[in-house]
Amino acid sequence: MLLLERLFDSVARCVDTFPDPRRGRNATYRMRDMGMAAFSVFFMQSPSFLAHQRLLEQGHGDSNCTSLFGMTKIPSDNHIRAMLDGAQPSLLQPAFDDVLAALQQAPDGFNVFRRLGDHLLIAFDGTEYFCSDAIHCPQCSHRRRGNGKTEYFHAMLAATVVAPGHDKVIPLPPEFIAPQDGAAKQDCENAAVKRWLAAHGPRYAKFKPIYLGDDLNSRQPICQAALDVGGHFIFVCKPSSHPLIEEYIKGVQLETHEETHKRGKTRFIYRYRWIHKVPLRDGEDALDVNWFDIEVRRADTGDVTYRNSFITDLPIAAGNVAEAAACGRAKWKIENEVFNVIKNNGYNLEHNFGHGKQNLAAILVGLNLLAFAIHTVCDIADPVWRHTREIYRARRDFFRNLAALATLAIFPSWTAFLHALAFNQPPPKPPPVPT
Repeated sequence: MLLLERLFDSVARCVDTFPDPRRGRNATYRMRDMGMAAFSVFFMQSPSFLAHQRLLEQGHGDSNCTSLFGMTKIPSDNHIRAMLDGAQPSLLQPAFDDVLAALQQAPDGFNVFRRLGDHLLIAFDGTEYFCSDAIHCPQCSHRRRGNGKTEYFHAMLAATVVAPGHDKVIPLPPEFIAPQDGAAKQDCENAAVKRWLAAHGPRYAKFKPIYLGDDLNSRQPICQAALDVGGHFIFVCKPSSHPLIEEYIKGVQLETHEETHKRGKTRFIYRYRWIHKVPLRDGEDALDVNWFDIEVRRADTGDVTYRNSFITDLPIAAGNVAEAAACGRAKWKIENEVFNVIKNNGYNLEHNFGHGKQNLAAILVGLNLLAFAIHTVCDIADPVWRHTREIYRARRDFFRNLAALATLAIFPSWTAFLHALAFNQPPPKPPPVPT
């Protein structure tokens, strides 16, 4: 079985656990059919995929939904939305874990993400995926605009495996920013980080994770939460937003390390400075952290092209400060290589595929992220998928042809489908039209 098919089976087992709101014997479609139908749209990157497959099913009594995604029948879009609305997004967690396990089993697939020895970098960042001044549900957050209108939105905290110098990223289960039972204040990103660490941190502790985040996260409750679940942290820490740290580094001779790197014809000087055991806040219970910064300037003009600073619980020295800074900077991969991709490059995260009254919007986001995660791991570890992707090179061309070919013929397996896509093999003849 292809890695791709094994991961599909994992997604199917997750959606099998979704609660079935139907009563009596009216169960023409399985919950697996509902979940895999929604997942197939994201995986194929084709909003019209189900409509095309319904035409094949109508004409030939079969479709690629059956042979490639394991459905028995194709439910209607409205039926899918109604049936998925009551499921909790956390039910998809095992599929995310299986994606990471598949990467571990691939030769060197996991090792390319290790940094600072054998640590795995997990970056945090929040993003919105729905916004409206008319449509809303009990899971919406809200804000008042200057024109007096109330705007409703959905947001999530994304957690992603990243690595500096590596062009792949692996999404992990998100934590949704939504009204919490018994909470007086509206939910926020920092609260979501703490919930994510409590829910998932113990499970990922075996990977010796280093959590990455921006200045918003460099506060003692978040740092302590990462340590409490066996993790480490490298968070952006601007001295201007941490007066105590700013006071410590002023007038002190900081340890310094410089390196020169050439990019094209231009040389750049990388200067690193650090100090150990700085209290993160006032008080006897303050957590001691190690602070370091990086400044990049042109060797010829002295112009500064980049500057940032971080805190970490890990020891910093001349031998590792450059790599530590590169790891801290890798946090921005979650914006460039996750949010940009899932919003603009085919996954259409901000498109309203269905809002629902309970959890539909979050379930669809989870399935969308799973499609992205499976695409990425197959790019790394599935030989047949990887070979086909390499032939097309341009990601857009690959998925355009993937979706188009699935409308023309019914394929018995993903192997047959990918071979037809990769080697221009003629598609199999469709089954005879039922009489």
